[in-house]
Amino acid sequence: MNRDEVYKQLKIDEGVEYKIYKDHLGYPTFGVGHLITENDVEFKQPVNTPISEQRVKECFEKDLNVAINECEVLYGKSTFNSLHSIAQEVLVNMMFNLGRPRLSAFKKFNAAILENNWKKAANEGRDSRWYEQVSNRAERLMERLESI
Repeated sequence: MNRDEVYKQLKIDEGVEYKIYKDHLGYPTFGVGHLITENDVEFKQPVNTPISEQRVKECFEKDLNVAINECEVLYGKSTFNSLHSIAQEVLVNMMFNLGRPRLSAFKKFNAAILENNWKKAANEGRDSRWYEQVSNRAERLMERLESI
């Protein structure tokens, strides 16, 4: 898996902000969709506080590691790591967006992933509420799966 490619894709999908803002649920966030927690030095800093590019990248790397780990938990570490790199990138992107509880509910999609049946997985991904909610992102990801 190419971490830089995942970063590039997620910057498109999540956007990137070099200041603190409130996400669509009103939670303080910055960077590439990094939700500020009490463990962050930015905790309780006001909206519009500038954030350095280095700090954005640092938090993204941590968040990316979490998404990768969650994929390894969901699919099994050796199974996930043996998947095609494009499939890994797509799954990490989806995990970043959905989280493990929601991605694990994609039963037919996940079964197709485990079968390395990329076309079926793409069709199953399109047959979801998630696809309707984030159509452009989801379609691009499903097209990437089909390209394998």
